[in-house]
Amino acid sequence: MTLREFTLDTPMGRIAGLRQGRPGLPRVLALHGWLDNAASFEPLAAHLPGIALVAPDIPGHGRSAHLPPGGDYSFANAVQATLDIADALGWERFVLLGHSMGAGIASLVAAACPQRIERMVAIEALGALAEAPERTVARLRDAVVATRALPGKRLRLFPDIASAARARMQANGLSEPVARLLVERGLDPVDGGFAWSSDPRLTLPTMIRMTELQVDDLVRGIECPTLVVYADPAQPYLPDPLRRRRAALLPRGQLVVLPGTHHLHMETPQPVAEAIGGFLRGTA
Repeated sequence: MTLREFTLDTPMGRIAGLRQGRPGLPRVLALHGWLDNAASFEPLAAHLPGIALVAPDIPGHGRSAHLPPGGDYSFANAVQATLDIADALGWERFVLLGHSMGAGIASLVAAACPQRIERMVAIEALGALAEAPERTVARLRDAVVATRALPGKRLRLFPDIASAARARMQANGLSEPVARLLVERGLDPVDGGFAWSSDPRLTLPTMIRMTELQVDDLVRGIECPTLVVYADPAQPYLPDPLRRRRAALLPRGQLVVLPGTHHLHMETPQPVAEAIGGFLRGTA
């Protein structure tokens, strides 16, 4: 099946993305990771027939609109953006598929709106990144300083797409084909070359994070059947004992650990699709 472009008008602005499938198939809304875009799901989609997959560029990413001046790319805002996208699609109930940041957003949506989410697949994240309570003030101060300094920063300029792809490969340990998929959708032509199309405000530190106890409560509140997929080895910010403990809090959870990198759904899509395909379709 071939992914095709789409656009939607939402209260937060124009949303672009990629989709496949036809009406009547299980509805799956796929949310990509931080500074990625809808192309994140292209390799996986090729192995997932039998679903209506919609992968939007989350606001501020890819080809979707940036938030207006003063807008805040918080998780709370992302929850509303996700529901706005589902509303614009005419989807009352649907399945959530998320990778990394997208899995964090999906976790919040599933906990906040259990009546709308049929099931969820969370790849390489569950819940949200937590902060130690004693780090609250330091994080807040750092975020305010960074926010006030952002208008003076200049966009990084690349002479060509290949240079940008090499930068993503170096930053995220991606293979060249995977990096190019993300980069080709995530660049804008500008005078002198190319610049990232993503909103620079996305790089700002989060002002306030949940504590680990709050994340526990969030995960316990995810009522739908949930499949969690982690890569081995674990990411440093979510060590294996912590991620397993979180998955065990799910009322109706399953855990799968596969060998791979953080972008395993792109680098090794076939085993990921084999692990999640039946679950997405409601047959496993």
